[in-house]
Amino acid sequence: MAYEAAYPMTEAGVCEIKTLPAGVLLEARSEGEYFRENNGLFRRLFEAIQKNQVPMTTPVEAGIRPGTMVFYLDPKSAKRTDLVLQGGVRRREVEERLVASIGIRGGYSKESFEENSKKLIDWVRSQPGWKVTGEPYAVYWNSPFMIWFLKRSEVHLPIQKG
Repeated sequence: MAYEAAYPMTEAGVCEIKTLPAGVLLEARSEGEYFRENNGLFRRLFEAIQKNQVPMTTPVEAGIRPGTMVFYLDPKSAKRTDLVLQGGVRRREVEERLVASIGIRGGYSKESFEENSKKLIDWVRSQPGWKVTGEPYAVYWNSPFMIWFLKRSEVHLPIQKG
């Protein structure tokens, strides 16, 4: 069971702009595309969580090219200096940042990611005063074992005023 959510979930079918908090993340990285590597990335992060007795948080975020998967450390674990990280898992700090977000209900597929990325990019372009500053990435709220039609996810797109 998840310890806590790093930030609020975007409702399914909704596009919004939100501020993500600063935080400390654990990140697994691969040379390949995320949708080819996701099980391996999740496995490496899960092993690091178990080995270090770190509570699981939600959501996990997934960069597409190159493939990355990150999750936020809970506040207590973020202060620990004794974490043992192996298998290409690293600790990383992030600043507060702005993203455009679209909420999704359904399976975690490349097709869903691409379709919703396009919708989100089109939505941001229709919002006056915002500029895209990075690549879209996936945000997953549920376990890989949850039945597909109940799963919740998002696509985030880094933005800034401009």
